[in-house]
Amino acid sequence: MSFGYQVLGFGSGGGGTVYDVNYLVVAGGAGGGSGGGGGAGGYRTSEDSAVMEVEPGDYTITIGASSGPMPGNVPSPNGGNSIFNIITSAGGGGSPGAPGALAGGSGGAAGGAGNTPPVSPSQGNNGGPSGQSGGGGAGGGGGTSTPGGGSGGVGRDSSVSGSSVEYAGGGGGGGYIPNPAPGPATDGGGNGAARTGVGSNATNGKGGGGGGNGVDGTPTNGRGGTGVVIVSAPADATLTVAPGTNTTSTAPGGEKVATFTVSGTLTVE
Repeated sequence: MSFGYQVLGFGSGGGGTVYDVNYLVVAGGAGGGSGGGGGAGGYRTSEDSAVMEVEPGDYTITIGASSGPMPGNVPSPNGGNSIFNIITSAGGGGSPGAPGALAGGSGGAAGGAGNTPPVSPSQGNNGGPSGQSGGGGAGGGGGTSTPGGGSGGVGRDSSVSGSSVEYAGGGGGGGYIPNPAPGPATDGGGNGAARTGVGSNATNGKGGGGGGNGVDGTPTNGRGGTGVVIVSAPADATLTVAPGTNTTSTAPGGEKVATFTVSGTLTVE
């Protein structure tokens, strides 16, 4: 659906028919930290702005890698960027735990800034303010800080594939004395751990943040989830993907859909 303007994309072929395509670009999520949840990867979609006009040709697709898991008190770095044509979603912010966090598509716990670098509409939200146990920021909301592990921010639903799927949830924070309860996560993020436990991994292909480990132990934190790129074109288009681990399908409305979970090439004809 278009909302007043269109973004023009250029493939390698040039000329011929121009297609209006919808897209979802979710970056890689960051791993959790020493207690804090990792930030989700940036979430950018035509559902928030406008369709993209693309010409027939080849388009390079980059899928953002996740970060983590890391041992003990070693902080997780940011996740990797995902890219389709002129749209880049930034990797999720890592969560070192106290005393600081990293900015990213959504920020890591300890108040890491989301929507970094800034784009409009926003690609993500801030992490929870607590360095030790805050939840990671997410596509649909910021992480929280509560007694015990903070909740990871809620993600976003996308229907670009033809069905509604949740992406980009923030990682939950880890528990600690005297509040050992772990922080929950949704929408592909990893749950935080109890005070001496291991943070849960996020779901690959959804860009969620990893769960924080228990603050009172030195186990590993949770790994972030890898990113995803989905492109939906009109029924009269032909979409081909490489490598073959990526997929094509037809949506209930007849749209042609290409889903990338690893980096590759999209051919539009």
